[in-house]
Amino acid sequence: VNKSANSQNLAMSTYKKEGLQEEQQIHKIRITLTSRNVKSLEKVCGDLIRRAKESELRVKGPIRMPTKILKITTRKTPCGEGSKTWDRYEMRIHKRVIDLHSAAETVKQIT
Repeated sequence: VNKSANSQNLAMSTYKKEGLQEEQQIHKIRITLTSRNVKSLEKVCGDLIRRAKESELRVKGPIRMPTKILKITTRKTPCGEGSKTWDRYEMRIHKRVIDLHSAAETVKQIT
């Protein structure tokens, strides 16, 4: 508890020196993005990081998390008769994590 209080006070003192308001606390904000389409997910991540860097925020990411593969195997025939043929369906869910170190109001302006 004491370490986090000291680090918060240190962070606040450095931002007070730069002339920002005392009310703005620096938060570690984690944004999690998920999608079935990798191309659109990477585009959104790139746009978000570009806007954050233009605002001179500390950015970590995008961190690529493991892809979830949801699989369903089902019989082709609805009644159960006939040859035993199967359909295999899968859906891939891709996930990216972006960490921002800034005030909450600043992040609201970016997103």
